[in-house]
Amino acid sequence: MRKNAVIQTLLAAGLIASAPFASAASNLVFCSEGSPAGFDPGQYTTGTDFDAAAETMFNRLTQFERGGTAVVPGLAEKWDIAADGLSYTFHLRPGVKFHSTEYFKPTREFNADDVLFTFQRMLDKEHPFRKAYPAEFPYFTDMGMDANIAKLEKLDDMTVKFSLNNVDAAFIQNLAMSFASIQSAEYADQLLKAGQAADINQKPIGTGPFVFKRYQKDAQIRFTGNKDYWLPEDVKIDNLIFAINTDASVRMQKLKAGECQITLFPRPADLESLKKDPNLAMPEQAGFNLGYIAYNVTHKPFDQLEVRQALDMAVNKQAIIDAVYQGAGQLAVNGMPPTQWSYDETVKDPAFDPEKAKALLKAAGVAEGTEITLWAMPVQRPYNPNAKLMAEMLQADWAKVGIKAKIVSYEWGEYLKRAKGGEHDAMLIGWSGDNGDPDNWLGTLYGCDAVDGNNFSKWCDASYDKLVQAAKRTTDVAERTALYKQAQHILKAQVPITPIAHSTVYQPMRKNVQDFKISPFALNSFYGVGVGK
Repeated sequence: MRKNAVIQTLLAAGLIASAPFASAASNLVFCSEGSPAGFDPGQYTTGTDFDAAAETMFNRLTQFERGGTAVVPGLAEKWDIAADGLSYTFHLRPGVKFHSTEYFKPTREFNADDVLFTFQRMLDKEHPFRKAYPAEFPYFTDMGMDANIAKLEKLDDMTVKFSLNNVDAAFIQNLAMSFASIQSAEYADQLLKAGQAADINQKPIGTGPFVFKRYQKDAQIRFTGNKDYWLPEDVKIDNLIFAINTDASVRMQKLKAGECQITLFPRPADLESLKKDPNLAMPEQAGFNLGYIAYNVTHKPFDQLEVRQALDMAVNKQAIIDAVYQGAGQLAVNGMPPTQWSYDETVKDPAFDPEKAKALLKAAGVAEGTEITLWAMPVQRPYNPNAKLMAEMLQADWAKVGIKAKIVSYEWGEYLKRAKGGEHDAMLIGWSGDNGDPDNWLGTLYGCDAVDGNNFSKWCDASYDKLVQAAKRTTDVAERTALYKQAQHILKAQVPITPIAHSTVYQPMRKNVQDFKISPFALNSFYGVGVGK
């Protein structure tokens, strides 16, 4: 067994049980961009949902360090990995309390039963709780974890063991992702007995730094600081409020007026005025993200490679970057950002060539005036500040080659639900990396396991998938890199997507916000954050 001794020491200095909860009353208002679809992290895939649940109310066995990609202990103090890489034994943190609310009073502390409930519900479609409250777990299945976890065992109250069918080089990172947030088995039992299993998604109970108080859709979410949190020095806010505003200009006005202390996704046109405001700070970093067009290859005429190639080369990317990103975006040519290890710089875009696109469409038998739907997101995301404008520009580009695109949009949760169901022809979507591993792009977004989830192209290529699966099953970084580079060339040649841009991430906040860190994964976490006078 390989002991995880280095990881053990990372939090040692912070685990003083007698550390006091911050006594000075403090409030932080976060102007968020949308309403969450729910509060059960395992069911969702977007930052909007994760910010409102996983990043506030829950913990995971392993966690990412604030503002970084390194994995540190969470609800597991340490773990052992078998020499063959096929089993992981987690030693759980003692003394961790679940939230106590008006709707649930725990009678015990966190233990192995909670880990088993969390993952068995995702693994077993016949699980009693899942039968009482049917749900899908897209991240879990998109990454093939449902097929790869062979067995989950409780060795004792504070030890659990995962056995895998195949080596998964990103397993520890995957368990640090939001979807793997640990639920209370005791609370689930209470809900099941009361016939209210669906409340797990509306009345959340976790172990995290903030406790759920109430939610008003499209208006606000209120939390209080968790005075029993296992890492008390991370709770510096007494009241955390998400003020939901879909309009970026409204969010910026509220920030300037001091009605919220931090917000996200400023419009490119607002950047200069925000930077000049003496009361505001504007940290920025290169975005670990990608905005792209997904072509639904199960719909005609997108089942033809020539059609996808034609639409791809008809897109004037530079014009879009100039108008939509306004200096805050970098042209994308690949299915993941250049800051991701194993990125292949030899992958190149075809030239922008509307005339060649017309010829390809004609050769494919696509009549001039053919109508398609182009879906545009209703919200700003880190990878796309203005999907409506981008869609309008694409509509104009494609009209020049004889394709009539009708722009369609829905409320964000509905947009994703319908898209996963394959209702779209082409759609604007994107991704911010979740765990720093190439599989989080090449497997999660374009792999065969993800065709009912985040693979919005519904594209499943056997040769591509074989490479991506092989890369997951070795821990040799050089070997993984070589496999992923081959996969990137297949992805580019088959054109299930048109990459558009990687955006720069700006995080506007009041200057009295203390120690907020920009996440490379486009999440907003408020543990460890304080508010000064």
